[in-house]
Amino acid sequence: PVLDWALLDEGFAFLSESYGRPAAIGVAVALAVVAVGLPTAATLSMRRLRGLVIRHRAGTTRTVAALVVVWVVCAAFNVRVVEGVTVADTSATTLTNGHGFQVRMRLDDREKFAALLQDDRFAQTPGDQLLTALRGKNVVISFVESYGRDAVEDPEFAPQVGAVLDDGTNRLNAAGFAAQSGFLTSPTFGGGSWLAHDTLLSGLWVDNDQRHRTLLASDRMTLNGAFRRADWQTVGVMPAVSRAWPEGSFFGYQRFYDARALGYRGPKFSFGTMPDQYTLASWRRLEQAKRDGKPTMTELALVSSHAPWTPVPDLVDWAAIGDGTIFKGTAKESDDRRRNTTQIRADYRHSIEYTLSALISYVQTYGDDDLVFIFLGDHQPAAVVTGENASRDVPITIITRDRAVLDRISGWGWQDGLKPGPQAPVWRMDTFRDRFLTAFGP
Repeated sequence: PVLDWALLDEGFAFLSESYGRPAAIGVAVALAVVAVGLPTAATLSMRRLRGLVIRHRAGTTRTVAALVVVWVVCAAFNVRVVEGVTVADTSATTLTNGHGFQVRMRLDDREKFAALLQDDRFAQTPGDQLLTALRGKNVVISFVESYGRDAVEDPEFAPQVGAVLDDGTNRLNAAGFAAQSGFLTSPTFGGGSWLAHDTLLSGLWVDNDQRHRTLLASDRMTLNGAFRRADWQTVGVMPAVSRAWPEGSFFGYQRFYDARALGYRGPKFSFGTMPDQYTLASWRRLEQAKRDGKPTMTELALVSSHAPWTPVPDLVDWAAIGDGTIFKGTAKESDDRRRNTTQIRADYRHSIEYTLSALISYVQTYGDDDLVFIFLGDHQPAAVVTGENASRDVPITIITRDRAVLDRISGWGWQDGLKPGPQAPVWRMDTFRDRFLTAFGP
C-alpha cells in the first residue's frame, strides 16, 4: 500500500475486463467499506475494552498475569492443540514487524533508486559508438506474457511446450535461422508486466510502482533510446494499451501502435484485446511491409497468454487475417465458474503454445537476413499455475540468420535452440541492457 496504491486503478480495470463493470464496482464498494469499517470497528472495540479494564482493574491484572504464565509455559514446551499449530505463536508479531520494516525500507528506497538512476556507464556514449555490430538490422524485443521457466521445465507443461519449441527450432533451422537461449530473473511474479519491461530496457531493478514512476520522470537511457540515438527508427506495439499511456513518451517511440491503432475488428478473447497472431500481422502490415530504408527497433508485447488464460483462437493463414473478423468462432468461451486448478493450468499451457507457435510461424514466414528477433517472458504466471515458492526466472531467446550476431554473444554461454535447458545461465533481468550494449558495441 505504501508504494503501489496507484495500482488500484489497474486492479479495477482488470476486474472490469474479466467480470464486467458492475462486478468491479461491487468489489470496489466492498473494499471501501472494509477499508473504512475495519479501523473504525477496531478503534471502537479498543475504547470499549479500555472502559472494562478501568472498571475491573484487579481482575484484569490477575487475568493478564495468568495468561502470560500460560503463554510462556506453552512456548517453552511447544504445546500444540492441532498438528502444526502452536498455542504460543509469534507469527502475527513477526509478520507485523516484517511489514513495518518493509514500509520503512520502501520509504527510504526513493533516494537509493535516484542514485542508481544517475549511475549509467552508457549515458554519454555517442550514437556512432552504440550498437555498431547491429547496423542495418531490424531488431525486435518481444515480451511474451506469463512465459516463465515453469513453462519449459514443469512436467505438466514442458512436454507440450518443449515440443513446440523443438519443432520450431528445426523449422527455423531449415529456413536458415539459428537461435540461442538462456534465462533472466524477473523483478516481478504473477503480474506487473510493466516492471519487467522497465527493468530489461533501463538496466535498473524496478520491482515496485514507486520505482516505475521515478524512472518515468527521469532521463535514463533505455535500450529503445540507445537504438534511437544510434539512428534506428523506434517503434512500440502494445495491443493491451486501450487508453492514454504516458510511458510511451519516456521510452521514446517514434511510432506507437496501441489497441485502437492496430485496427482489430474481431472478437475479444478474455483479457487480451486481440490475438497475438493478429498483432504480429498488423505490425507487419503497418511497419515491416513498407520500410523507408532505415532499420527499425520494435518493442512488441504479446498478450494472448495473459491471465485468466482462456480462450485462445486457432492459428489461421497469415494472408487471410485481414481486420481480424476471421477469428470469429475459432475458440469457445468457457465458464470461469466451472474451471478448477487443473483446467486453469491446462489453459495456461495452451495459451503459451499458441503464442510461441504464432511467433515461430511469423519468423519462418516473413523473417529475412536483416531480422534479429529477441523474445522473452515478462514474469512467471501466478501461483495457481506454478505452485508456491517457484523461481522468478523467465526464458529469453535470440533468433537470427546472421551467425556474426550470435558470435558476438558466444561468451554468454547461452544454449543453442529456442528452449533453454536446466543448465542454461541465469542473469538478473537488470543486467541485460549493459551486457547487450557491450556485446554489440565497438
